[in-house]
Amino acid sequence: MDLKASSVTADDSRAKNPAPSGREGATRRRGARLEEAILAAAWSVLTDSGYAGFTYDAVAARAGTSKPVLYRRWPQREELLLATLAAHWPLIEIPDTGSLREDAIGFLRAVNSDRARTIVLMNAFLADYFLATGTNFGELRAALRPDQQPPFERILARAVERGDLPDRHWPPRIVNLPFDLLRHDLLMTLQPVPDTAITEIVDAVWLPLLHRPAIGDERNIR
Repeated sequence: MDLKASSVTADDSRAKNPAPSGREGATRRRGARLEEAILAAAWSVLTDSGYAGFTYDAVAARAGTSKPVLYRRWPQREELLLATLAAHWPLIEIPDTGSLREDAIGFLRAVNSDRARTIVLMNAFLADYFLATGTNFGELRAALRPDQQPPFERILARAVERGDLPDRHWPPRIVNLPFDLLRHDLLMTLQPVPDTAITEIVDAVWLPLLHRPAIGDERNIR
């Protein structure tokens, strides 16, 4: 995925071809077309300058529009950031193979293939954002998709429906562990994770945790 969005220059005649009255010319962008251009420019600013340089002034200048146009759509800087990330952070389809193991490995492989570079760069670009807001990557990811069940929650829910796992509560730390371990390796090595490591995350770490007896069951075994 190319993280450098091209600058917006052609559609908005505001700067180059003003109408005689001083208003924008007849080719002025509107609606979805204008919003798409703004978010492309905002992505370009973010990948050039990080969150520190992600300002209304910079985005408006890159998009060839005015700050009031941005404020009307996104009154808060964080709203503009989330809209920008959502527009350039496409969903990865969750496999539905009928196997808990294959679903988990397939999803991690897709993330590793399609998102490795983006995850590394976004952690760097958004370091100032995380410091300023006291949030983390997981919370940002949830904010981007508030209406969707997290991938590994869905994978586990399917496994429970099939009868592959008992219907019980797992702590979020265990549920999301495969993605967290993958992201850790990406950030530590700055390289895509070897496929052997992906299968190890699932086979040697995650699945054994899921199949451990619950605390009450462990007491009964003893």
